[in-house]
Amino acid sequence: MMILRPISILLGCLMLTAGAAAQISLAPPGAQSPPASKPAAKPKAKPPVAAKKPAAAATPKPAATPAATVTPAPAPDDPNVDLVYGAYQRGQYKTAFDLALKRAQDNNDPKAMTMLGELYANAMGVKRDYAKAIDWYKRASDLGDREAMFALAMLRISGRGGPVDHEEAAKLLASSAKLGEPKAAYNLALLYLDGQTLPQDVKRAAELMRVAADAGNPEAQYALATFYKEGTGVPKDLEKSVALLQAASLADNVDAEVEYAIALFNGSGTPKNEAAAVALLRKAAKQGSPIAQNRLAHVLVDGMGVPVDKIEGLKWHLVAKTAGKGDPVLDGSLADLSPEDRAKVDAAARKWLGTK
Repeated sequence: MMILRPISILLGCLMLTAGAAAQISLAPPGAQSPPASKPAAKPKAKPPVAAKKPAAAATPKPAATPAATVTPAPAPDDPNVDLVYGAYQRGQYKTAFDLALKRAQDNNDPKAMTMLGELYANAMGVKRDYAKAIDWYKRASDLGDREAMFALAMLRISGRGGPVDHEEAAKLLASSAKLGEPKAAYNLALLYLDGQTLPQDVKRAAELMRVAADAGNPEAQYALATFYKEGTGVPKDLEKSVALLQAASLADNVDAEVEYAIALFNGSGTPKNEAAAVALLRKAAKQGSPIAQNRLAHVLVDGMGVPVDKIEGLKWHLVAKTAGKGDPVLDGSLADLSPEDRAKVDAAARKWLGTK
């Protein structure tokens, strides 16, 4: 029986993401390009052949993307701050702004200041104004708010509201991480891997990833899993790697779902469970992962752990191919279909893609 091969995972560009837990994320290299010479943190798919061993450290580059978003936590013993946060959670951003402004001005409250920075940075209830966002974030940072430090670091990295300043961002991330902010620890780890703003130190990067992973950050769990798989900054430990992949998968990290599915299918670092592996591949494929779609196509076309279903399998092949994940082996299987079955595959792919 054919064995699914693990994916070689490479650390790509640093980029900001919008959302309640914004952070620098790890982007994969191009679908058909050879592995970069940098260490791993996001998967690049290969057809079922032996995976190449990734090389040493990455050199990520910052990318221009939407502003960082934080979710300021309310002080549980302060009902006024709870009102601010409650309005924010309900989408009543103008009310949250008015309440937070009063708290910031009357009580010099750092959580309220962080909330104001959040609202200005993301145009929630007020017109977007990065200069005002930075001002409020800085005030809150000076008062020791770790969320504000993290958000301000993200703005400094992206160059929103002022020039790019990686050195200040690194200092802010270090302060925020020291205060227990897992997103800051994760992003600081990336800077240690990058080796441009900070001296490259994969061992320190692994330590910071562990802090963020232990706090439940799924991106850090996934990245640390690759460290244990490859022995990057930590001793190689396949069982620890798979346990971290499982944790990140439970948090819906799609890349971890794919890697964990492959580990389950092959019984690598975990008991073999083909049924669970295929279910995870289906989930990740439906979430839009071209890698999962490609692997699922192979599983279905070749009947690996499931009954053969060439129509469904080759549908996923065409879907993955539209995202740049071509596969000559599956192209051959597609060419061998009868005209009737080829028409079924094309129709199924068009339906999934929403095209005519």
